[in-house]
Amino acid sequence: MLLKTVLPKRPQPINSLRTNNLTHHHPRQPTCIPRRTLIPAPGPNTGPIMERRADRELPQIQNSRGWLKSIPIFVVTVGAAMLGIFNYQKSTSSVVSSTLYALRTSPQAREILGDEIYFAQQIPWISGEMNQLHGRINISFWVKGTKGQAKMRFKSVRPDRMSYFRTEDWSLETEDGTVVQLLDSKTDPFRQE
Repeated sequence: MLLKTVLPKRPQPINSLRTNNLTHHHPRQPTCIPRRTLIPAPGPNTGPIMERRADRELPQIQNSRGWLKSIPIFVVTVGAAMLGIFNYQKSTSSVVSSTLYALRTSPQAREILGDEIYFAQQIPWISGEMNQLHGRINISFWVKGTKGQAKMRFKSVRPDRMSYFRTEDWSLETEDGTVVQLLDSKTDPFRQE
């Protein structure tokens, strides 16, 4: 009697396992992946949404270019705001305050404008350049008093960084076009001693 020897099964090579796994499905695994259907998005006449669902389809976005029309309005608004901010910065500067104070104490200016000298407009517009860092001030604005109103011009330069500002022009131009020079070498209110 011959004894049968039971030999252990030889392990299959890795490549054959991979091919078998790809070609044959495990009995417990489903052969197809279930797909979830999306519930359509609400339309314009469907009423309010009473529940939030994760499988609700997103509504279609209308691809309109209507917002391009608002770009010029935005640019004009931002530009006007910037001009207003820069003008406010000029009107509240120490240079404008000093020139207004010098007008109030000047006998010539009080003779032309009268008392209570201040800006002519409620929101004054200061035109010209005011660059104290680089030593250039050349501004003009309208002022008024109890007798009348005029346009005040003030120009001052600083030749170099270490020197003081030098006033070159300080004058009043009345409404009829007459220019009155207020700057006098003897009575210069802006001279630094």
